[in-house]
Amino acid sequence: GLAGCFQAGMKYAYYKGYPYAIQFDGDGQHRPEFIASMAEKMEEGYDIVIGSRFVDSKKDHSLRMIGSRLITAAIRLTGVTVTDPTSGMRMFNREMIREFALNINYGPEPDTVSYLLKQGAKIAEVPVRIAERAGGESYLKPVVAVRYMARILISILLIQNFRNSSAMRRDRSSQRI
Repeated sequence: GLAGCFQAGMKYAYYKGYPYAIQFDGDGQHRPEFIASMAEKMEEGYDIVIGSRFVDSKKDHSLRMIGSRLITAAIRLTGVTVTDPTSGMRMFNREMIREFALNINYGPEPDTVSYLLKQGAKIAEVPVRIAERAGGESYLKPVVAVRYMARILISILLIQNFRNSSAMRRDRSSQRI
């Protein structure tokens, strides 16, 4: 599924030595003209740069955006605000590529972003605009969307507190010495 494809791409990027990798949905909504601004932000020293729909505009009041607001609030407990935690457009630096390539329990989901924030990852957002879906349909039908939001919130608020520290935290602490 999605996590397996994502990890395969990260493994490819890792073994090829790429400095950055970008994730984006395959439905045509994410536009390539925003990749350059994401890379520029990455050059400022961030680990992850998220292409955000909501840096410059507000979320509407749909059920989907209520779920997004709940995830934003849960992530805010890390001390960082991520305005578009469900964005499918993210860029990762070499260290994050390694994390995703070599650690099996990382999926491309908001709870992983929250976990990496807790581990010390630096995350930024850049404004993007998305196009209308060019193909396919969202797997987040109403019932599935409610289960997805519940799963993500439980992961962020409860499960992550019991996860072992990642190699990233150990590597970062050894670099500070």
